[in-house]
Amino acid sequence: MRFASFTIDNAPTWGLVEGTDVADLGAVLRDRFPDLKSAIAADALKEAAAAASGARRHPLSAISFLPVIPNPDKILCIGLNYETHRKETGRSEVENPTVFGRFANSQTGHLTNIIRPRVSTDLDFEGELAIVIGKPGRYIPRSEAFKHIAGYACYNEGSVRDFQRHTHQFTPGKNFPATGAFGPWLVPPDEIDDLGSLRLQTRLNGEVVQDATISQMIFDIPRQIEYCSSFTRLEPGDVIATGTPGGVGSRRTPPLWMKPGDVVEVEIDKIGLLRNGIADEAV
Repeated sequence: MRFASFTIDNAPTWGLVEGTDVADLGAVLRDRFPDLKSAIAADALKEAAAAASGARRHPLSAISFLPVIPNPDKILCIGLNYETHRKETGRSEVENPTVFGRFANSQTGHLTNIIRPRVSTDLDFEGELAIVIGKPGRYIPRSEAFKHIAGYACYNEGSVRDFQRHTHQFTPGKNFPATGAFGPWLVPPDEIDDLGSLRLQTRLNGEVVQDATISQMIFDIPRQIEYCSSFTRLEPGDVIATGTPGGVGSRRTPPLWMKPGDVVEVEIDKIGLLRNGIADEAV
């Protein structure tokens, strides 16, 4: 099953992607589940999928993808979580995950443009696996962590590097509008039999720039959920972007920045391929 958030005729909705079509579940379940987050909160994804047979279908070519969860309560990002990335940044080893936040409007969807802000040209790519929380919880032990996951998606945790380097805090460089991409859809955990073996690859204009497996994370997913839930209550629809491998543009010589006209892809085995163009912010 693949669940997507999208607009059709400029109206937001959500549905079940099947082949080259999507069943508009938002239209038939609007009174109960007006968006994907509400269906996740009710633990009703399987019930919703069963309603697809009676839903209107749209070709994927007719919709505009939204971020998988357009309205998360919070987006938590794990920094420096692959050894290749930690080493290329010159950062020291740490005992706990590095965590920072993104705002919902910093995200965009599949096949939409990532926007390079007018105040910077240092727009970098960061291909990542995103977790969407399904079951709420605080102080979640590692042994229970996977029970709190609604599904997985691809994430491009785009960074405006000069603003990120203004201080030791990452927030400004991570929160320009539409600099991060989230999509194309949510894949439930029972669709994935061996998460650690999945390959994550980022490509810029067809050239592979990042390549890793999920098992290469420094802090695995149970540790991330345990740690994040220790300082905040995780809610249904919350997003955890689990970190990026080495190969980011800012650490290359010369730096490799994304620029208008580029196409960037983040692909994760069995989960999907997230594709975005790059455009300048409108004047």
